[in-house]
Amino acid sequence: MTPPPYVQGHGLLTDRAVVITAAAGAGIGGATARRCLEEGARVLISDAHERRLGESREALEKEFGADRVAALPCDVTREEQVQALYDLAVERFGRVDVAVNNAGLGGTADLVDMADDAWSRVLDITLNGTMRCTRAALRIMRGQGTGAIVNNASVIGWRAQKGQSHYAAAKAGVMALTRCAALEAAEHGVRINAVSPSLAMHPHLVKVTSAELLEELTDREAFGRYAEPWEVANVIVFLASDYSSYMTGEVVSVSSQRA
Repeated sequence: MTPPPYVQGHGLLTDRAVVITAAAGAGIGGATARRCLEEGARVLISDAHERRLGESREALEKEFGADRVAALPCDVTREEQVQALYDLAVERFGRVDVAVNNAGLGGTADLVDMADDAWSRVLDITLNGTMRCTRAALRIMRGQGTGAIVNNASVIGWRAQKGQSHYAAAKAGVMALTRCAALEAAEHGVRINAVSPSLAMHPHLVKVTSAELLEELTDREAFGRYAEPWEVANVIVFLASDYSSYMTGEVVSVSSQRA
């Protein structure tokens, strides 16, 4: 089954200031940056890969204008870099309306063979990085009395898969973090939700996943195809917009996997 036609923007995030981590390249973060710009937002993109980040910034500036696009390298395992990212957002845009915490690291290894360093790195980027970015965004949004945070989880936080104990634990942690932080943020007018994709295809996934496993995962999808990154980005935009004004602490599955 072929993907549906690309959905055009409808001004859902007009003049909103958005910060997105891991937004360089052709994955979910990059698709989210483009979608937010198409919906009228001003966007600060970040990534640990400086060259790819620079290329993404140049491409987006050319299409949407330099006044609406900013970029800063950020390693989400470094608190000072996370803080610098949010300091720049306030300096550049005056506020932060939306934070999309997309940074994560996967890999495949059976637990019996997994080194402590491998476990810790996946947890530090995927879970602790989401915590650091959520915390930084909340410190700004609480003072504003408004804001929306969207975390990127995964269906693997719910469903078991061999070789994924570190990634699954991290993504389940992102879900729990989302629910608990949402209760704390609600009294300040801030909403926190998460998306939980199953299989969104992009070049990096192809590099780190075998063709056999990708075929197996695709066969699990009811539509018989993987998601396009922009299809996940559409749901992120929904959760960032006023259309989801009564939703907080939710983890929304973006998946066609059979039950």
